Amino acid sequence: MDEGTVARPGAAGGSVLDVGKFLQGLRITPFHRRLLILSCLVTFFDGLDFSLIAYTLPYIRDEMQLSEAMMGNVSMAAFIGQMIGSLVGSYAADLVGRRPIILICTVLAAVLTFITGYAQTPEMLILLRLVGGLAIGGLLAPAWSLNIESMPKAMRATSVTIIMLGFSAGGSAAGQVANYFAPADGFYAAHVAALGGFLPGPGWHTVFFFCGGLTSLLAIFLQFTLPESTRWLVAKNKPAARIAPMIQRFDPDLDVSRYTGFELSDERKTTARQNPFAKFAELFRGPLAYITPLIWVAYFCSSFAIYLKSSFSVLFLEELDLSVETATNIGSIGGLVGAVFGVVLLMFTERRGPAWITIAPLIGIPFLLLIGFGAVLGGPLFIPVILVGTVLVGAGHAAVISITSIYYPSAVRSTGGGWASFMAKFAAVAAPYFGSRLFLGSDAKVLDGYVFSAVCLAGVVICVLALAPFARRLVDHGADEPATVQEQTA
Repeated sequence: MDEGTVARPGAAGGSVLDVGKFLQGLRITPFHRRLLILSCLVTFFDGLDFSLIAYTLPYIRDEMQLSEAMMGNVSMAAFIGQMIGSLVGSYAADLVGRRPIILICTVLAAVLTFITGYAQTPEMLILLRLVGGLAIGGLLAPAWSLNIESMPKAMRATSVTIIMLGFSAGGSAAGQVANYFAPADGFYAAHVAALGGFLPGPGWHTVFFFCGGLTSLLAIFLQFTLPESTRWLVAKNKPAARIAPMIQRFDPDLDVSRYTGFELSDERKTTARQNPFAKFAELFRGPLAYITPLIWVAYFCSSFAIYLKSSFSVLFLEELDLSVETATNIGSIGGLVGAVFGVVLLMFTERRGPAWITIAPLIGIPFLLLIGFGAVLGGPLFIPVILVGTVLVGAGHAAVISITSIYYPSAVRSTGGGWASFMAKFAAVAAPYFGSRLFLGSDAKVLDGYVFSAVCLAGVVICVLALAPFARRLVDHGADEPATVQEQTA
């Protein structure tokens, strides 16, 4: 790397390092890989805790005698919490940093997931999932921002998709954990009997105990390993003594002692004050006035499809005469493969622009329609078509997530991601509410749910294609380039 392109003379004979150019000039380093692994662990356990309710709901329904409407309320409670948490967590992460918010939310998610195992009534379950959703929802936007702000430009969108692979893997693991711990005649039940009742008995309660305990171990591990965002430190004008060690983690051979200051030249100026209203207004400056709403609508449509699947996929397939265990395996395997496909899609298309991420939802539409119109119902192609449709819904969602934060400057990036996440969680609230009332109770209603999911994917395709020219204009006009981000205090 040519040092002359990333530094300029500074005060007292030192130099000022252009952190933006420095990071863009790097290749993927061991520190980048460690950050991706840590972030995948964060999102894995976030997805694990988040998805537990979908896979334990059939057991909860049988134990608590829940109606379809009450099952929708139980699923919806967590999403309402996440919707609120996404705004609070993202705004706080722009104020105090990505690291502390991720740590706090992980601890709270662990505690509240564990306590959920003690719920005895639907009302208690709804309350605990609502409060737990606050912590789970607050994690994602800071995690996205931490990675976007650390990666070379060509890897920003892909890095988001990679860490969300952890979320999908966690969601898939939730299905397998439920299959292991919940059935009264399952593998875990036999081992509990062999140990004379030393462990908690089988059932959905034990699923929450186990996952809450694992997440608490992650929280301890992150306390000693999770870094802060270097770009955020520079954007917030933090002391050079705090920034320099972070710079050296990217390049251990760099002599950071020669730099007396750090700046960002690849982000536009923003006069955003610390209050949330000013930060919100920054999301609509220049081409962002078109990009932000289109991201929100695309993410809403994709999220409605994915959360309708995650909330009721087991119940849908059970209604269509598959066993709970088979339906759980289809949901977990399809979700994980879809996330992997999303990563592969981004690796090949990120440099080509956002329009290319419509490939997965575009192909997914006919598969969902085949199911929704009953063309494969009960035939040999039923399970393969269901599985492929599940994969494509997941891949499209992973690709949409990748564009939710990359167009914003570091000073408001988490806020931008948080508002996109808010819209997604709004869809997550709407999906179980309307899904339980419109798409449960009969074969015909379930098939309508698949048709509506196809309509949602069509909405994703339309919005992303409309967004593409504005994203190109943002790059061509340098709207996210020159000048260091500076913030005023309130």
